[in-house]
Amino acid sequence: MRIVLEGGQLSAAGLGFGAKRTFVMKCGGSTLEQLPDSFYKDLADLQENGTQPVIVHGGGPAISDNLGKLGIETHFVNGLRYTSEEVLDVVEMVLAGSINKKIVRRIGQSGGKAVGLSGVDGNLIQAKPVLNTAEVGFVGEVTGVNAALIEGVVKLGFMPVIAPVGIGADGQRYNINADTAAGAVASVLGVQQMIVVTDVPGILKTVNGEKKVLRTVTVQQIEDMIQTGEIYGGMIPKVRAAVACINGKVNEVVIVNGSEPGVLGKVLAGEEIGTKIVRMQ
Repeated sequence: MRIVLEGGQLSAAGLGFGAKRTFVMKCGGSTLEQLPDSFYKDLADLQENGTQPVIVHGGGPAISDNLGKLGIETHFVNGLRYTSEEVLDVVEMVLAGSINKKIVRRIGQSGGKAVGLSGVDGNLIQAKPVLNTAEVGFVGEVTGVNAALIEGVVKLGFMPVIAPVGIGADGQRYNINADTAAGAVASVLGVQQMIVVTDVPGILKTVNGEKKVLRTVTVQQIEDMIQTGEIYGGMIPKVRAAVACINGKVNEVVIVNGSEPGVLGKVLAGEEIGTKIVRMQ
């Protein structure tokens, strides 16, 4: 089944996927190197007990490191990496190659079963150029997700690990923001939760000079905090993707610190941890 945009939203009508037993996890590139072995063991245990994680990962720091080693200049425009064809080759090499396979390998070492995919494989993530393509190059926005491919991998007993490189109708590759890609995957699968694993405990707000984790925020509060500058930088695409999910079929998005022991199980059990983004309170 190919899921397409309907009225500006990704639709998964008629998709017979076990949404209650599935969650989408997005993990940032800066977080990957810091995740303990116990985190991967938790993923394997969840899989063994019938809960199906679907993983979408980033890899920004590793991409920047490899670009530097190759002498290729890079810069960012509103949080998006300017992506020339030369940069795109490195993006695909790092995301779909070294990082993707490292995650698959660590899951396997922990007793889990995983398959690495990129958005190019089987037209998994279909994309088109973003509107400001002249400023950012080959950066794409998601137009469709091949949910049947994800469902097939899960039915075979494997955990999909997805690198966010998209493919256009003309065969052009696109660099897709990992948060955006994860949000699109979560929306088309119709999962109840998307878990965003980071290296921070959640969305922080300064109260009486002290930074505190906001336990629950609404879509409107997110927009207000972006306008006031309380949410900034790399957190903006994360919360934007969360809002897009929640405006679709996903009930909530939870932003957590991956180094917290047993963090995934705690989120799935409904414990108060990280920041939960919801439609309204």
